[in-house]
Amino acid sequence: MLIGQYTGRLNLKRRVAIPKKFIQKLGNRPIMAKWYENCLVLVSNEGWKELLKRIGSSQKLMIAPVRDIDRFVSGSAFELEADIQGRVIIPDILSKFAGLGEEVVFLGLGDRVEVWNRETWEAKETKIMDEAKAALEEIAKNE
Repeated sequence: MLIGQYTGRLNLKRRVAIPKKFIQKLGNRPIMAKWYENCLVLVSNEGWKELLKRIGSSQKLMIAPVRDIDRFVSGSAFELEADIQGRVIIPDILSKFAGLGEEVVFLGLGDRVEVWNRETWEAKETKIMDEAKAALEEIAKNE
């Protein structure tokens, strides 16, 4: 299972080491693509097939929203090649999309890893914490 939060450093050539616990599960040829909220998604080859099923790309009827999701995610996907140290080069188009700087965050979410610009993730995490407090208070009132 892909869980936990790790930081990494992106060098000038856009090379970054995927955390060891993640690369062991993802394999040496993980797939990276644009994802929602200006982050990237990183999955194994097998995980990619499952992800496509979840987001609707495997539907028989390709209605406009499904086609748009397919274009956004599949159209931006790259199969990466990890070296012996688990380092990959993030394609320029993906790095720019996510606004990656020198520090990146790898966020394990069970079946996938999200890759965030550190500052963007910290702002998002703060927002999530604030919203979670309010949601929990509302749930507690209704119990």
